[in-house]
Amino acid sequence: MSDDLARRDVLKAAAAAGVAGVAVSALSVGTADAATPSHHPSHGKLFIRKDSFGTTSAGEPVERYSFGDRKRLWIQMLTYGALIQTIWVPDRWGRMANVELGLKTIEEYQAESPYFGATIGRYANRIAKGRFTLDGVTYQVPPNDGQNALHGGPVGFDKHVWAAKVIEQHDRVGVEFSLISPNGDQGFPGTMRVKVSYTIDRHATLTIHYQATTDMPTVVNLTNHAYFNMGGEGSGDVYDHHAVINADRYTPIDNMSIPLGPLVPVAGTPFDFRKPHTFGERIRDGVEQIVNGHGYDHNWVLNQHGKSHKPSFAAKVSDPRSGRFVECWTDQPGVQVYTGNFLDGSIVGISGKTYRQGDAFTLETQHFPNSPNEPSYPSTVLRPGQKFLSTTLYRFGAR
Repeated sequence: MSDDLARRDVLKAAAAAGVAGVAVSALSVGTADAATPSHHPSHGKLFIRKDSFGTTSAGEPVERYSFGDRKRLWIQMLTYGALIQTIWVPDRWGRMANVELGLKTIEEYQAESPYFGATIGRYANRIAKGRFTLDGVTYQVPPNDGQNALHGGPVGFDKHVWAAKVIEQHDRVGVEFSLISPNGDQGFPGTMRVKVSYTIDRHATLTIHYQATTDMPTVVNLTNHAYFNMGGEGSGDVYDHHAVINADRYTPIDNMSIPLGPLVPVAGTPFDFRKPHTFGERIRDGVEQIVNGHGYDHNWVLNQHGKSHKPSFAAKVSDPRSGRFVECWTDQPGVQVYTGNFLDGSIVGISGKTYRQGDAFTLETQHFPNSPNEPSYPSTVLRPGQKFLSTTLYRFGAR
């Protein structure tokens, strides 16, 4: 394919994703022209550019950053929710597609997004009845998932506009997002200062690095809520995707999605992904846990926890049709795998297709749900003078 044809294909894909708007500022790594919409960087060239994504209902300006390598891996992120809007990856024939569910406008993100691509905090996943006790003091997070608090409460980190700073290094490019969550925010104690960096290197790896500090004892659990479909956003369900999860145990849930407490072996259950299985192979099994989650919406207890402070293999999911795959590596003790069970066709995605049940999966690296109320689980307590640090990598490719 000639450079002109390749450039034309990328511009068509970018226009479909809403990239073709006027850039309000632009930066590049390796070439000064790489930041402009009319230039297609060659293989291995990293770029970053910024444009406006409108304003929130409160009048806050929202920026969008596009960065990476347009032939191997590039993404778009918004300062609203520090969220990933698109992830562009080639298939086995080199054809690019967006593999992240997302929306076209800031108005849609504010009105109807089920956490598409968002940075989640202060506490990812659920806290039973929104209530926990720390150092003898009971705190209440407003419930927003039935009687439970989900993903930090009604106004979690996903609903804030984050400050952003460009990261440019010789081998990677990205954005550092920062946010100050004041004492009492959604009922959580302490002023928390959070920084999350998203960077892409020359090996088609997206690295997410989290850090947080507090001035009072509190709890913290941070993750990203990307909705992946390796066949391409809007292409149908992911039930034919093959998954491997490096976990011998998982945390069973009640019918309100709160863990029951014990860590249960996956052996002999539909939750055994130690060898490859498709998501759809056992998702209709009439066992209580599948019924409780309306499919897969559970925390797997990763095998590597406690063995290393470095990220190690957590999961791999691949699409047999396109050949695309994503590997997840993390230093966190758990990963929440969710198969889009509550997508019901009422949301129209970025490509104009509706999102229905099973149209995506998540790999939310995390501490366990409801850990503040389960002393046997790894602690999520953060105290003054300590720093919460965590790293997750998503490696993309095609075979």
